[in-house]
Amino acid sequence: MKFAVQVAFVSLVLAGLACGGSPKPASPSGWTLTWSDEFDSANDSAPDPSKWTQETGGNGWGNHELEYYTARPQNSSIQDGNLVITAAKETFKGSDGVTRDYTSARLKTASHFSQEYGRFEARIKLPTGKGVWPAFWMLGNNIDTVNWPGCGEIDIMENIGSEPTKNHGSMHGPGYSGGSALTAVFTLPSGNFTDDFHVFAMEWEPSTVRFYVDDQLYSTHTPKDVPRGGKWVFDHPFFILLNVAVGGDFPGTPDSTTTFPAVMKVDYVRVYSHP
Repeated sequence: MKFAVQVAFVSLVLAGLACGGSPKPASPSGWTLTWSDEFDSANDSAPDPSKWTQETGGNGWGNHELEYYTARPQNSSIQDGNLVITAAKETFKGSDGVTRDYTSARLKTASHFSQEYGRFEARIKLPTGKGVWPAFWMLGNNIDTVNWPGCGEIDIMENIGSEPTKNHGSMHGPGYSGGSALTAVFTLPSGNFTDDFHVFAMEWEPSTVRFYVDDQLYSTHTPKDVPRGGKWVFDHPFFILLNVAVGGDFPGTPDSTTTFPAVMKVDYVRVYSHP
C-alpha cells in the first residue's frame, strides 16, 4: 500500500510538471493561495509580463536614489528558478536624457494584481554593501488619485546593505510617513540575510497588520498606533513591488567598501487570503 501511495504521488507531481510549471505550492494552514510567481520559466527569460510591469527611469524616485531602473535582462531576469535583480555600477543614459552611474530594476504588479487583506510572503536572498537598498513592499492601488502617503505603503522587507542582519517592517500613511513611519526592526539571531534565503511575510486584516521573518512574529500594528491627526489607510487593495535601489536618503551613498554587482534573488512571491 505504501508503494502504491508513493507511485500515485509521483504521478501527480509529474502530471503537474507536464502541464507546464511547478506543482501548486501548499498553502499555510488557514490560508488559500490567490496569486503567486514561482519564477520557474527558462533561464535568461524576462519576468512574466502578465504579472509584472518593469518600471524605468532615473529621477530619484522621491528618495534621491542614484540608480537608473531599466527593463534590460542585465538588471532583471530568471535564473535557476529565481528572479534575479542586479544592481550594477555603470554609466547609463536613459531615453529621457537622464544619466546615472548605477543601474538596477524595479518591478510592480500594479494593473496586473492587487488584493485587500491576506498573507503576502516572499523567499529572498539579499545583497549587501553600503548604499544598497533592497525591498519587497506594497502600495495602495489608489496612488494615482490620492498620491503618497495617502495611498498607504507597507514595507515587508526593507534592508540597508550596511546592516546585513536587520530587516525593517514599516507602514506609511498620512501623518506617519518617511522617518516617522510605524516601524519595527527584526535582527537575525545568527548569520546575515546575505548568506541564505529567508521568508519575509505580512498578514493583513481589517484592523491588524503583523510582520514575520521565517514565520517569527516580530511586530503588530493596529489603528491605535496611528498618531493623533493621522489616518489608517489600509482598507483597500494594494499591489506588490520588488526592487534594489542604490543610494538614497535611507541607505546613504555607496563607498569604496561596496561591491558591485549587488544581487537580490527571489525564490517566490505568494499571496493568500482567508477562505
